Amino acid sequence: MHDPDADGAAARRSTGARPSTGAGPLTGLRVLDLATLFAGPLAATMLGDFGADVIKIEHPRKPDPSRGHGPDKNGVGLWWKLLGRNKRTITIDLSTPGGRETFLRLAATADVVIENFRPGTLEKWQLGWEELSSANPRVVLARVTGFGQFGPYSHRPGFGTLAEAMSGFAAITGEPDGPPTLPPFGLADSIAALATSYAVMTALTARTATGRGQVVDMAIIEPILTVLGPQPIWYDQLGYVQPRTGNRSRNNAPRNTYRAADGSWLAVSTSAQSVAERVMRLVGRPELTREPWFATGSGRAEHTDELDAAVGDWIAQHTRDEVLAAFDKAEAAVAPVYDVRDVMDDPQYRALDSVTEVPDAELGPIRMQNILFRLSETPGGIRWAGRPHGADTDTVLGELGLTPGRIAGLRDEGAL
Repeated sequence: MHDPDADGAAARRSTGARPSTGAGPLTGLRVLDLATLFAGPLAATMLGDFGADVIKIEHPRKPDPSRGHGPDKNGVGLWWKLLGRNKRTITIDLSTPGGRETFLRLAATADVVIENFRPGTLEKWQLGWEELSSANPRVVLARVTGFGQFGPYSHRPGFGTLAEAMSGFAAITGEPDGPPTLPPFGLADSIAALATSYAVMTALTARTATGRGQVVDMAIIEPILTVLGPQPIWYDQLGYVQPRTGNRSRNNAPRNTYRAADGSWLAVSTSAQSVAERVMRLVGRPELTREPWFATGSGRAEHTDELDAAVGDWIAQHTRDEVLAAFDKAEAAVAPVYDVRDVMDDPQYRALDSVTEVPDAELGPIRMQNILFRLSETPGGIRWAGRPHGADTDTVLGELGLTPGRIAGLRDEGAL
């Protein structure tokens, strides 16, 4: 087993944008991924991207649902190729005696277990914290659920959509006269995945000092509440409830999307006072910067209609490229509104290799998002894309010392 502060000199390489097939700073860390859809598995992916040996454990007869989510090519789920990257895949039925025995044997070699069953499920299988910590006192158990391990809602099934609704996100998203709006992707799950990977590394750092693992209780409703900003303190101190404002902001203006002469859309942000002044000079309305209310973001927000009209009218007379060039020259903040085709062709994303090519035995070369960040001394990388269901079962269990005969016997009894 490996602690995150262990010497990583052997893994050091020169910085590069391309994904690496070598070791990363978490090499030696073993993570057992029992989770599905999507926060827990994505947290495990993030650890695997930096070298952890992530072993994805799926039911023998019920593969991870992400394998069947979204479009596929030749029957191969593309979402799984992303979510399952850098993971070895094995099958164990945890509810069977043979599966329980095998899992505890594997857990004894692990640093982290990530699960997202409803509270009490692992305990029902006699695989809860008491059994896991007895088998391996150093293991960290990350429990990712919709509502946490206790409280009146803990027994409920939880998905990111519910967190997006309950956190206040949907209530402030959308046009003022429209309905609350949910994101068309796994926003709350993704935020919870980031938080879970951070929590796991925090627990592993604590283990360096104490020698013992602990339980991470991650409720998906909480991280998204944190990233929504000061809403609770605003309400606590002022009774203020943030309304829906579409693409506008109650904190500053101009801030919106604007349509150019060629039909393209652009987003403008003026969070900084100096940028707001540059934008108004650029669009030919410098006199507005001398108004007393222009001196603060909240003051400008009270005059959104006037500021939006000034910016929108100017942008409407120019093409997207003209707008981008003018804003760049003025050192003002603007960005084109992209779809995925634009992302794939953008020179900045290309320079960063943000969407990178990965070889795959099933599909050939495929492109997907690269790892989250670049480390100068111990970079991570994508070693392989998501592998077939159970592809590594015999190899992983063989590493535990199970003979081919024992593995065959477990498979015959339905444990694998």
